[in-house]
Amino acid sequence: MNHNNTLNKVRTKAPITPIEQYVIDAVTKLRRAHRLSQRDIAKIINASASFIGNVENIYNGSKYNLKHINSLADYFQMSPKAFLPDKAL
Repeated sequence: MNHNNTLNKVRTKAPITPIEQYVIDAVTKLRRAHRLSQRDIAKIINASASFIGNVENIYNGSKYNLKHINSLADYFQMSPKAFLPDKAL
């Protein structure tokens, strides 16, 4: 395999479903609105800052799980539903 093929594979968008991307976008928007760093979000959900970076990187398949969403909802005093769309995607 040559170097160009390796780069193309690395730069391919990770397979994230629309619902997973919706949650990622909701958390990122909330993080930025509250001027929080990735490290701040990591502390809230008991994860590493690099995990948050991976979640926000479209080339990485990392994603939030229900435990993460619940922790964020608790921290921001909101319903976990706030991280989900009104209708199925």
